[in-house]
Amino acid sequence: MTPSSAKTGLSRPELLASLAQLLIEKELKLVTAESCTGGLIAAACTDLAGSSAWFERGFVTYSNDAKMELLGVQERLLRRAGAVCEGVARAMVTGALAHSHAQVAVAVTGVAGPAGGSPAKPVGTVWFGFAVPGQLVTEKCCFSGDRAEVRAATVQHALTQLAKLLSEV
Repeated sequence: MTPSSAKTGLSRPELLASLAQLLIEKELKLVTAESCTGGLIAAACTDLAGSSAWFERGFVTYSNDAKMELLGVQERLLRRAGAVCEGVARAMVTGALAHSHAQVAVAVTGVAGPAGGSPAKPVGTVWFGFAVPGQLVTEKCCFSGDRAEVRAATVQHALTQLAKLLSEV
């Protein structure tokens, strides 16, 4: 069990079912914008049968060019701050909403490892952007473990936080 699922007490299938139910009840659609997870959040969502009722689309924007072309992230922001920062997570989540028919979005950008970290942004650093009606939230997490563990923790945290934020809408 990952730390996020330990906090909620829900397994991934239970968490996805809860997220799906919230989106369906509120008549909302979800879009994802992923960098370090490479589409794993979208894959987790679409593992649930019937997800077409609430999952609108996913963007895998691993490169900076993809972030700029598909989500409208500004080149100057990427040059100034790098891809792993609050501003890019915010731009990715707003870009995902702007380039989809969804009302709810999650974006992730981080350093999954094993290389690519720095003292300011060590391996395991992930910035999240969450958008639900009336609210946009960014959050930085630092996960431990190898590449697979960091990516799995990122997916779990994204789903957990989305369900939490939607339950408050």
